[in-house]
Amino acid sequence: MSDMIDVTTLRDDAHGQVLLPGDDGFDAARGGFQLLDPHRPDAVLAAADDHDVHVAVAFAADRGVPLAVQATGHGRNAGLDGGLLLSTAALTGVRVDPDARTAWVSAGATWRQVIDATAPYGLAPVSGSFPALGAVSYTLGGGIGLLSRRYGFAADHVQQLDVVTADGQLRHATADTEPDLYWGLRGGGGNLGVVTGMRIGLLPVARVYGGSLAFDLDKDPGVPAGWWSWTRNLPDEMTSAVSMLRYPDLPMVPAGLRGRNIGKLQLCWCGPADEGERLIAPLRELGECVQDSVGELPYTESGAIFAEPERPHQYRSNPVLLPALDADRLDTLRAETAAEPVMCIVGIRHLGGAMARPPQVPNAVGHRDAEYLVSVLSPVDSDPAAVTAVHRRLIAPWQPDAVGRPLNFSFGPLAPDQVRAGFGDADGRRLAELRARFDPQHVLRPNHPVSAA
Repeated sequence: MSDMIDVTTLRDDAHGQVLLPGDDGFDAARGGFQLLDPHRPDAVLAAADDHDVHVAVAFAADRGVPLAVQATGHGRNAGLDGGLLLSTAALTGVRVDPDARTAWVSAGATWRQVIDATAPYGLAPVSGSFPALGAVSYTLGGGIGLLSRRYGFAADHVQQLDVVTADGQLRHATADTEPDLYWGLRGGGGNLGVVTGMRIGLLPVARVYGGSLAFDLDKDPGVPAGWWSWTRNLPDEMTSAVSMLRYPDLPMVPAGLRGRNIGKLQLCWCGPADEGERLIAPLRELGECVQDSVGELPYTESGAIFAEPERPHQYRSNPVLLPALDADRLDTLRAETAAEPVMCIVGIRHLGGAMARPPQVPNAVGHRDAEYLVSVLSPVDSDPAAVTAVHRRLIAPWQPDAVGRPLNFSFGPLAPDQVRAGFGDADGRRLAELRARFDPQHVLRPNHPVSAA
């Protein structure tokens, strides 16, 4: 039994396993996808159903024990030190209503599970570029997805959230019931309660036209700037990004990329395929493609567009939201990243379109005026501080123009002012007031805790 927590009543009340340090499954339950700075709880409740969410919140609130929640653990920034970790990884149910074009998504479901459940009806969610992400946690943070320039943020399509607040109440948050919670949960992260499930609107998307174009940036250094110029007059149906990475010269890297400084253009068009090909064609003229995977594909294969690594690992990042890009600074970033001894993956996403327009019912998503998201991400082998310093130096030239910080892309501990930078000033104050109202004792330890300035 834990020295910090007497889990006797927790085991009596919960349907799922209660795990303590040294128990089989404890390390796996607390680990998640992000392996750097894992949670170090006194106990883990591996929830078997929604009932266990109530049990965990009530247990933590009654005893003044800090409570953190983890589904897939992709975006964890700082691990819980002591207290209770609630794992929702087993709560993966998805129920589709094809007539209403909605899906009910349980707390631990991934976008892969949602996509697979909705695809037979020719429907799709505003899912992320990586299907293994937890759908609920992604959406609570706003959710910039493959269809977002056409349809907006994932949070814009949430119709209802069931949430257990720190007082132990289950609340059904909609535009008409619990409007403050409904506003704050959609884009405000996990500050206000523990979500057991959400109902989301689905889109009539069965196929997209997309993939990636890869170029050797040592031979064709103008590719990133050429992509940026191309993005300036695009229809909303086109969502795109560019990534820059010098691949290691290792056997597990594809031969065409091994040891090369690669720029990849990631493209997703949700209109007629022939129109998508016409729009994408000028990008192939930016240089000599060393890899071309662009074509029509079912939405179930949309994860192939970014083809992000699926193996859990350690990483840090530093992102900013920008109103515009600058060709000279973009080229400098390309050159400096390639020269860094630390492996750095620069990702730049084109925003705007429907993301710039307010949703039918306002929510807490911040900085809709941003046109681009610039992020530097690195795997971490030994020294997180050294990686953080490199990221800070690479992002510094863009910082004066930044309109804010995208919290869903921020991987690493954040100071209170950095969390506040995820929201507009008024929205940040409102979120802090709601947190004080719904969790005055700060029992919940959200990934990005909002606070008053």
